[in-house]
Amino acid sequence: MSAIDDEMALARQAMVREIERSARQALGGREISPRVLEALGAVPRHAFVPPEHLTAAYRNRPLPIGHGQTISQPFIVALMTDVLDLEPGDRVLEVGTGSGYQTAVLARLAGAVYTIEISKPLAEGAERIFAELGLTNVHARVGDGHRGWPDAAPFDAILVAAAPPEIPDALVAQLKPGGRLVIPVGREAQQLVLIEKQSDGSTTLREVIPVCFVPLTRQEDGGSD
Repeated sequence: MSAIDDEMALARQAMVREIERSARQALGGREISPRVLEALGAVPRHAFVPPEHLTAAYRNRPLPIGHGQTISQPFIVALMTDVLDLEPGDRVLEVGTGSGYQTAVLARLAGAVYTIEISKPLAEGAERIFAELGLTNVHARVGDGHRGWPDAAPFDAILVAAAPPEIPDALVAQLKPGGRLVIPVGREAQQLVLIEKQSDGSTTLREVIPVCFVPLTRQEDGGSD
């Protein structure tokens, strides 16, 4: 590895330790699973941030990625991934690819990731990074995440990386019985919620923590530019 690679690897491990501390403080002593922490320790977050924010790539905070979007705080990425409780063969739907960082974390833990991004420039940029990193189990498309990906459904898990005012019915419908959906919901006051689908098709909902995400835009909002 080059000196830069060594420096980034050390920064990444420091980020993982910070995530562990944040989890203990924010979740009342609950810990993020070792599999999730290992994934965050392996995925090069610096590959997914704009060059002007490279020095901040491993700080535990969100960063702007253009087009009115952000790359999520690493702790939130870890938490959302953790509550999905992924198995190696799971098929996951991600709504809101952004720069692709959360996607890459999911790809290390699941069998296949289907990711949707409404912004074509962001989607194209993320796909270039996926190719550079050799992520062969990621399937990406440009589209309105409110509608999900019906021709690839049902999914074992769904992660939504932007906040709608209400939970989209289409996403719940595309979840397998026994599946889990994690999503931030609300306008000014948002809650990260976990929805679990039961064997009879009914759902349960649990609030996880208060969060602050960019809104989940729709195509009629002009979000496809």
